[in-house]
Amino acid sequence: YRKDENGRGVAWANSLFEDNAEFGLGMKIASETLRHKIEDLMLGSLSSVPNALKALYNDWIESRDDTLKSAQIRDRLVPLLEQNLDAPGVREILELKQYLNKKSQWIIGGDGWAYDIGYGGLDHVLATGEDVNVLVLDTEVYSNTGGQSSKASRRGSIAQFTAGGKAVQKKDLGQIAMTYGNIFVAQVNSNANQAATLKAIMAAEAYPGPSLIIAYSPCIAHGIKGGMGSSGDQAELASKCGYWPTYTFDPRLAAEGKNPLKISSKEPDWSLYEEFLLNEVRYNALKKIDPEHAGKLYEANKADAMRRYRQLKRLANADFGDEVASTDAASENA
Repeated sequence: YRKDENGRGVAWANSLFEDNAEFGLGMKIASETLRHKIEDLMLGSLSSVPNALKALYNDWIESRDDTLKSAQIRDRLVPLLEQNLDAPGVREILELKQYLNKKSQWIIGGDGWAYDIGYGGLDHVLATGEDVNVLVLDTEVYSNTGGQSSKASRRGSIAQFTAGGKAVQKKDLGQIAMTYGNIFVAQVNSNANQAATLKAIMAAEAYPGPSLIIAYSPCIAHGIKGGMGSSGDQAELASKCGYWPTYTFDPRLAAEGKNPLKISSKEPDWSLYEEFLLNEVRYNALKKIDPEHAGKLYEANKADAMRRYRQLKRLANADFGDEVASTDAASENA
């Protein structure tokens, strides 16, 4: 990332590994607290400022949560504030001018944080309903601490603490988040479909509530055949064979009587599944040590993926029209 032509760009802060989500939420709440102060200053001085300022104050209050409009109003408002320094509240608002535009709050971390050590905090933050965006770079292994197995690791994969191949299935973070009903969720793979990935990120940013994007992230710990230079082809195969289907879950569609879940990847070619696994040392090493045990775990790995895909398809094909109507009727009766 870099600054734009106006010198504006990303403000970055690092937290402890385990409290990443809470730290990001704190940044969001701090920013919004200062924006509430701006609104209070505007409302308290509406009757005492020039009409041009009054009009822009009203426009900002109405559009403060719109990313594009709030930035456009800021660009018109700041020069006018600087011309009216003696008007009530103007100097205080100018001191907070960097908060006039709506901030895009992203919380970024790996699967070790999101699935394991920081999961409780992540779940809490998503459940608050606050407008924060979470990007999980899912390598399915603790990449930064030597390659330990995580709850994102799959059956049959080898890592520290699972040298004989992991025996249990991967935690489905996306499905868990979807059960809340008000969280925007996407599973993406930029090498399989870059357009769908960008579209999902933009939709998450535009969604007025919590969003979670889980991104397939090739890693040196995978031991990809041909090295990391071949990671693009391997990642593309991940979605093609059904290992990593891509989808979006947009709660706004349910309110319109439409199904919120859309699968963006094509129907998997399951015959390519073992080829995908054997392209990586984290899987093929086990076959060299214990072929029979490895074969059983590979089949279980594939069965897990097929089950998860069936669940996605069932949700994606559900009729939400009747459900919305019954929900509305229940609300009226209550």
